[in-house]
Amino acid sequence: MLYRLLSRHLNAGQLAGFVLANLCGMTIVLAAVQFATDIIPMFTGSDSFMKPGQMVMAKHVSTVRTLTGKAPTFTQKEIADVRHQPFVSDVGTFTPSLFSVVATLGSQKLGVEFSTEMFFEAVPDAFMDVDTSRWHWKEEDEEVPIVLPRNYLNLYNFGFASSQGLPALSESLVSMVKIRFILRGSAGRKELTGRVVAFSKKLNTILVPQAFMDEMNTTLSPERKPEPSRLIVTVSTPADERIAEYLSNHSYETEADDAEAARTAHLLRIIISIVLVVGLIISALAFYVLLLSIFLLLQKNTEKIDTLLLIGYSPQAVARPYHLLTISLNTLVLILSVIIVLLLRGYYLPLFGQLYPSYSAASLSPALLTGVALYLLVTLLNYVAIRRKVMSVWHLHEH
Repeated sequence: MLYRLLSRHLNAGQLAGFVLANLCGMTIVLAAVQFATDIIPMFTGSDSFMKPGQMVMAKHVSTVRTLTGKAPTFTQKEIADVRHQPFVSDVGTFTPSLFSVVATLGSQKLGVEFSTEMFFEAVPDAFMDVDTSRWHWKEEDEEVPIVLPRNYLNLYNFGFASSQGLPALSESLVSMVKIRFILRGSAGRKELTGRVVAFSKKLNTILVPQAFMDEMNTTLSPERKPEPSRLIVTVSTPADERIAEYLSNHSYETEADDAEAARTAHLLRIIISIVLVVGLIISALAFYVLLLSIFLLLQKNTEKIDTLLLIGYSPQAVARPYHLLTISLNTLVLILSVIIVLLLRGYYLPLFGQLYPSYSAASLSPALLTGVALYLLVTLLNYVAIRRKVMSVWHLHEH
């Protein structure tokens, strides 16, 4: 009898409007959460093409500084000042090598040998933008891992090699080649081998592990102390206007792409946040539509509900059909939303793969957990609202 009563007075148009509105809101929320989960690793991953909120800072090299011979290095006081800025969350230093480096490829026995002078730098592991699983060194190790800037390889492949008729080199091929190094300092000389383990898109320098750099500086040039000429700074809000003001006041510079990359990542987060808010607002309005529909249905049936209560039905039994209706509609909305998100994901994931060949799709768990949380929240609120309405009729009947 209760279910016949419910179906007889059910406003299909109102419920269809609820389903459509709630479907739009739920889909927007889940799609925004899943899109953020899928795309943020491209910006923040260990091998990302953009490290948001991170910039390389150096002192401006002026003509006066050049003529006076004053090195553009940072003192401990200046580093501490940068670290204590309100927009800075972490600071790392580029540790320079205090010894000369000669790198040799090939062998005299084979009749092909190339040598060149170069340099090393090191940064703390936390600031590396490559996979650090192979980025370790101990004193007993026979090889030292090297990270080269990716643009070095690009300059060779698309500039030097093409003009000289030489073959282009892939990253995997370069990583297979052993390089012999001769290190010379005031306290001695050391020979060792190295291997390129990764190519950095962010850090434009030749990197070795911090432990190796500290050991070699101490061993080969114990009388000198390394003074960093560059800082790698993590900022909490890349678009903060105080950053540009601070750089200008202290004559500091950042590498060209750093600020733009940080602003882009920050803008992406803002857009995703706006989309999430819009989706939540639509979901809230859809919930209100459903609640209004249920209230109107209850209002139309107030007399019959009162009759049902008089003949012995409990308030829980009277409210049960309405609870089942809302649970069914919310379940339908959740399932359809997940299906739509899967379809959207199937469209944009291949595009991510084309832009970022090593991209690996994230889990669908964040969207599913968000959907289940919204489902439980809306269902609970519906349950409470319906129960209160039926109980109010019950209390009127008692009085």
